[in-house]
This record gives sequence, C-alpha cells and structure tokens, in this order.
Amino acid sequence: MPRLVGLLGYVLFSWLAGRGLYGLALPGGLLGLRAGVFQTRSKTVPIVCGLSALALGLFTEWRYEPFVVDGSLRYFVSHVYQLQPITLLMLAAGTLIGFWVPFRRGHAARKAQLSDGVQEKETTEK
Repeated sequence: MPRLVGLLGYVLFSWLAGRGLYGLALPGGLLGLRAGVFQTRSKTVPIVCGLSALALGLFTEWRYEPFVVDGSLRYFVSHVYQLQPITLLMLAAGTLIGFWVPFRRGHAARKAQLSDGVQEKETTEK
C-alpha cells in the first residue's frame, strides 16, 4: 500500500508540474500521511518513512528535471547540493512530513500506553 501512495504522490506531482505548479513535497508528504493513519509504538517506522520520503522526493525531482550534464541518478544524487533553494526546501518539507506524521502518531500511542500502565498500577495498588 505505501508504494501506491508513493506512486499517487508522483502522479500528482507530475499533474501539477504540467500545469505550472511545483509540489515536490507531495510524494514524501503523502507517504507520511499514509503511514500516520496507523498508530505504532515503533520508532523505526518514522525513520524508514522519512528516509523513504527523501528517496521518493529525489527520484521524483530526478525524473522531472535531471541535470543537463549527465542525466544519471548517480550524478543527480552526488550533485543534489546544486539544486535550486526552493527545490531543497520542498525536498526537506516532504521528508519532514514523511517523518513527523508517523512519529507524532507513534508518540501518542506510546504516551497512551504509559498512561494505561500507570492507571493499571494504581488500580492494582488500591
């Protein structure tokens, strides 16, 4: 299912780009929103989602606008620092959303579990 959300983000980005809009945060952001639907206590999920959002954003930008000198993905990744500032900001936004949404949902799940454990302990002590 996450692959479908990544594909949806890529297609949406392409659709927007065809209309003169730039939504590079969409692929990674949608991935994070999808991952945030489920609460998990694992800290691995937000990390993997953040890294996946970054990879998806880089792939999307590479497919949309590769460097003229060399169109390979390897060259693109090794020269990311040469991208326009707005592109880097959009990549960062998509990566942040991809990490933050599942992280906050997981934080809420961990907090709820801790409060349930405290309530059970208080009930047991009485």
